[in-house]
Amino acid sequence: MDHRFQVNLRGVIDLLSHHLYSTPGVFVRELLQNATDAIRARRRLEPPHPGSVRVELIEKQDGGLPTLLFSDDGVGLTEEELHRFLATIGESSKRETLEARRNDFIGQFGIGLLSCFMVCDELLVVTRSAKGDGRTMEWRGRHDGTYAVRPSEHPLEHPGTQVFLVARPDAAEYFTAERVRQLAVHYGGLLPFPIHLIADGRTEHLNPAPPPWRRKYESAAERRAALLAYGREVFGQDFVDCIPLRAEAGQVEGVAFVLPFSPHFNARQKHRVYLKDMLLSESAENLLPEWAFFVKCVVNAQGLRPTASREAFYEDDTLARARDSLGQLLRQYLVDLAHQDPRTLQRLIALHGLSVKALALDDDDFYRLVIHWLPFETTLGMMTLGHYRQSFPMVRYVNTLDAFRQVARVAAAQGLCILNGAYTHDTALLEKLPRVLPDAQVELFSAAQLPQGFEELTAEERQAVARLRQVATEALEPFRCEVSIKKFLPPEVPTLYGDVDDGAFRRDVERAREETDELYASVLEGALAESREEEKPQLCFNLRNPVVRRLARVRDEAQLKLSVEMLYVQALLLGHRPLNAREMALLNRGLLGLISARLDDDEGTGGVH
Repeated sequence: MDHRFQVNLRGVIDLLSHHLYSTPGVFVRELLQNATDAIRARRRLEPPHPGSVRVELIEKQDGGLPTLLFSDDGVGLTEEELHRFLATIGESSKRETLEARRNDFIGQFGIGLLSCFMVCDELLVVTRSAKGDGRTMEWRGRHDGTYAVRPSEHPLEHPGTQVFLVARPDAAEYFTAERVRQLAVHYGGLLPFPIHLIADGRTEHLNPAPPPWRRKYESAAERRAALLAYGREVFGQDFVDCIPLRAEAGQVEGVAFVLPFSPHFNARQKHRVYLKDMLLSESAENLLPEWAFFVKCVVNAQGLRPTASREAFYEDDTLARARDSLGQLLRQYLVDLAHQDPRTLQRLIALHGLSVKALALDDDDFYRLVIHWLPFETTLGMMTLGHYRQSFPMVRYVNTLDAFRQVARVAAAQGLCILNGAYTHDTALLEKLPRVLPDAQVELFSAAQLPQGFEELTAEERQAVARLRQVATEALEPFRCEVSIKKFLPPEVPTLYGDVDDGAFRRDVERAREETDELYASVLEGALAESREEEKPQLCFNLRNPVVRRLARVRDEAQLKLSVEMLYVQALLLGHRPLNAREMALLNRGLLGLISARLDDDEGTGGVH
């Protein structure tokens, strides 16, 4: 045996009216929406009908609670429609002519008027239908879920609807002229039908102008200025630029504003969206692609579906297609900037650099769009990757700041352009390049590769430095460091230390092994065994350097060895390499030796005078 659900209607009304909506002020939106829907329905019957909405604040002479009266000259309701549309919750009325024209969830769920019960305990609807028998009907609904319908004792002269709300004591703040004005402009400022507020003996037209994207302008500059001024008015801040938006899917139109600050790329922007010229939400998140974090939008949609609370768009195929179309417009904006105004694009990338880079790592299409416009630090100065690739077919980079500092001066002097990939996301972006653009060549560069391009010595020069090479080789053999002597720029650099890709790792592990206990040292020993040992670091002496040329002529072997050791330590320090215990001892011994030698010289010439 089947049973019917037992529904506590008062509880349902309380649940929907107090928990479905984000703020009690949405009752103004719902009443304006009902009024404009009724005007649109009447226009289908009488196309020339202009339509208007009146909102009147009626103050009680005895100081009692005020009443709000919403009036429209729309299609009105018949007695049968009063029962069905105002007192049926959850009924789908897609097949009904009136509701089909609304094309939204309000008619399907029958919950629009329930928002009024957040500010009053009773509703009075007085209506005359443009298609009925000319009678004026009254519908009186109560917070407890009961209602009554009867012919009105005060018939309306023309078709339309009046809704009376008497303020509840705890909601009186919503029944002041200033608050009603603010809510009516907030929700209905873009409506195509005039809204008039009558309060304090004055009548005010609340929406005299169409939205700025529908107005005509003398020039593109005038249009841009007007849109930016509108963005300042809506969001209370200045924007870098504005982008007109239009999508056939969902019949979306509006404008996107480029933010003047860099938000986190995971912080999706909240947009102001209108549905059929009525404000739907100020915090819609699903309108634009996730990567469009650098803009805030104001848009109006004619063909998207709202959720039941009418505070977001329903996720469906139409919204997905609209989102794709709007995303294409934003992409095209960036492409146009690249060709027409690259300085503005560079400013935008500089402003939203981290967010742009992070998105490019996650979105291959966006990566292709922006990668060549991203700036990188190089040994030849700042330049975009596009500029770099025009001059250098192989993209060479280092992935640490220490490595970049080590090679920067020498590489620049040789005309080598090496990218600094040490900044956030830069190395990952460069490593992704050949995966997204198969023709790209990318190589991790190290200081050990620099000597390959240095000038070789002549036979006479090789003979002149043979002693220096021999002493240096013997002095540095305990440190697993090979020696070479070449000529390179700049001449003020005496030596260049270069190691293999994992050289810095090996040095760190070796230093940690020396400073830790026996158990942990054995673990580190295993890590060292796994790293490559076939390639040794190299110390390259620069024969263009005056000090190195003088060293080649030194006959005192002890003095020559001491100088070589000090140049080795200096090269390590300039390369920001950590010194192990033996190298620290070398540094101390060398400093003491140099001091001692200097003291000996002073004593030989008479000492201090």
